Formats: sequence, C-alpha cells, structure tokens
Amino acid sequence: MASSTIISRKMIKLLSPTPPSLRCHKLSFMDHINFHLHSPYAFFYPKIPQNYSSKISQILENSLSKVLSFYYPLAGKINNNYTYVDCNDTGAEYLNVRIDCPMSQIINDPYNDAVGVVFPQDLPWSSSLNRSLLVVQLSHFDCGGIAISACTSHTIFDGHSLSKFINDWASTARNMDFKPSPQFNASTFFPLPSETNLSSTLPTTHPSKRHVSRMYNFSSSNLTRLKDMVTKESHVKNPTRIEVASALVHKCGVTMSMEKSGMFKPTLMTHAMNLRPPIPLNTMGNAVCIILTTTVTEDEVKLPNFVAKLQKDKQQLRDKLKDMKKDMMPLYTLELGKNAMNIIEKDTHDVYVCSGMTNTGLHKIDFGWGEPVRVTLATSNKNNFIFMDEQSGDGLNVLITLTKDYMLKFQSNKELLEFASPVVESTK
Repeated sequence: MASSTIISRKMIKLLSPTPPSLRCHKLSFMDHINFHLHSPYAFFYPKIPQNYSSKISQILENSLSKVLSFYYPLAGKINNNYTYVDCNDTGAEYLNVRIDCPMSQIINDPYNDAVGVVFPQDLPWSSSLNRSLLVVQLSHFDCGGIAISACTSHTIFDGHSLSKFINDWASTARNMDFKPSPQFNASTFFPLPSETNLSSTLPTTHPSKRHVSRMYNFSSSNLTRLKDMVTKESHVKNPTRIEVASALVHKCGVTMSMEKSGMFKPTLMTHAMNLRPPIPLNTMGNAVCIILTTTVTEDEVKLPNFVAKLQKDKQQLRDKLKDMKKDMMPLYTLELGKNAMNIIEKDTHDVYVCSGMTNTGLHKIDFGWGEPVRVTLATSNKNNFIFMDEQSGDGLNVLITLTKDYMLKFQSNKELLEFASPVVESTK
C-alpha cells in the first residue's frame, strides 16, 4: 500500500478579513440536524504542463485565500451545540504531501479504497467539531501527477454548496479577478426554533474498515437501453438516468442479499433531493430532503415497478413540500430521517443510501492545468451509492460501498455487468 509524507502543513488565511458584522454565522435548522462530519472529495490530474509544475501549490494557496474571503464560514469554528459558526478567520488547513508511488497505482486499483492516501489520515467522514471546517491536501505522485482533495464540514455545506465552492475556487485559480457570489442566508429560510432540542440531529456513523468501494460506469448507450426497457414494460414516462441506474443497483443488492440469506427481505432506499429551488441556487448550507422508497415484495423490485414507485415517491414529496412553509421543511426532513433510522434499528429492511453529485461540473474542475481524469470520494458506509457524471459524455459513474463479502458477490452479478462496467477491471 502506498504511503505518504507530509512536506508542509499551514493555515490559509483569508485575503480580506471578515467584517465584524459577519462574525457570527447563524446555522440553519437544516444545518443543525445534519450529519456533523467531513465530506471528502478528490480530483486527480496526471499531466501537469511544465509551466505550471513549480507553481501549483502557490496558485492553489493564493486562490484559496481569495475565495475564502467569500466563503468565510469555512475559515471559522462551529460552536459546541451547532447553532452558529464563529467566523474568526482562523483559516483553512492546507497540506502538501508526497506520495511514494505513481498515480496509476492508485487510480488503477480496482478498489476505490486506495484513494484514501490522498486524504488527511482519519479525516474523511469524521467529526468536524474540533477540526478545520475545510481541509485541503495537495498530493504529489512520483510520476509528476497530483491529486487535490477537499474535506468540508457537512454541517455547513451540502453537496450543492460544496460543488459551488470547488467550482468558484477553480474559477479563481484561473482568473484572480473572478468574484464568487455565495449567500450564507439559509437560516432565514430554515431558522432554528427558539426551543430547539439540541440533541435532535441525524445520527452519525463512521465507515468500517470492513467496507470496500468500487466505481462502476453506466455509459450513455446503456442508460438509454435501461430507460427503453423500463418504459416498454410499464407506464413509466421519461425516467431519469439516476432513476434507472439506482433501480438496477438496488435490484442487484436484493439479489445479493437473497443469495446470502436464502430469502427475500424488504428494502428501503433513500435518495437526497435538493431544495433549490424553491431555495435560491446561491444559498449555501444544507437544503436537502430525503425520499424514502420501500419494497415489501420481490415483484416491487423489478426495474419498471421500482422506477414507478420511486417516481411516485418523488412526486408525493414535491407535492408535500410545495404547500409547506419553508421553516417547517427541516422538521419534516428530521421526521423522515428518524423514520429511516427506526427501520435501520429494527433491522426489518435492507437499507440502501443514494446521493447524486450530477450536473455540478465537478467532473470538469479545471484549476488551470486541465480537467481531472478521476473524481471520487473516500470509502463511506455500507450499501451506499454515490452517482457522479462520467468524465466524458452523458453517462454516469456510481461509487458503490459494501461490506467485503457482499462486494465479492455484487461485482459478479450478471445483470449489473450487462449495463455497467467497473471503471477499473479487477485482477484479483
């Protein structure tokens, strides 16, 4: 396994100090109830133009300093009961690290777990209370390639906010005159109730070392085949690529579970739904609700039936939220989260968690030296499916995390391999 050596560690300060009037950033109720951990993303760049190779760290540091002046809560500290961020301009943690192997050894490993070396040790998916809210690591490989990883606090950033920040950071790196326009006003839409139960949060669990991840690719043509199959065999109209892909991986998960236990077990699959709009697109923070889709019979697992259920559940949630006051949305989200946790604790269902980082531009993040060849996350919890845009075309990459024994069964599923292919073929 590759090892790393820290070359330097520093705090990146804001180019412009945060005004006293913005010193206290109130967290929204949606922030307060969310997972208090670091979300870890990594971007791999194998070929660095010679005119950039000696300047990369300086470019990243200077642009990060400027963009932090606009994203100032990332440079502060969350108070102990998660009600506000003290925007004290402490800064973001920044590490320069040397990796003792070529990049190909990491990105050509069939298991995504190898990418853990480009993140600060023990930081991904860990608590964000006593650590910098943003931790960046620049990793230098023996071959001359680099990886840029960013771990941001989920308490103040959901996936949409993170993608906006990374895009704005990259734009600033290419043009220091660029001016981002984030708004830290989520608490005006989701204010903390005056009598908040400060323990009312979604439970945080940490990934087990027994979990492994693999990335699979659904090509545009295979997604079209899946859509055609679903619509031909049902009354489903205009299924999305994530709907059909998540239906397939869900079905493969059920098959895997039945092979292991010899019987069908009901399932729960969750999807995250962005609340922007109606919340403005430039509002930073957490603005996500969850869709709960259950199956209690094998017939409901069939692709057309599952996609129909998923579409129905999505529409019911949209209808519910459409007439709901915005300040009631966090309570409803918390209720849905607790319903899911009750199911998990009772162990009556196999649970699968889906999230999407599509249509965010993250697969094309260019700091000035071209687009990445791979965008990924650190290994997370079991039965987790994270959908991302593929590096080229209209296909999907899905990062699948399972227990080791389940992954051995999952990766040989014939129906999966009919429509998806591992981004890196296994030689094991």
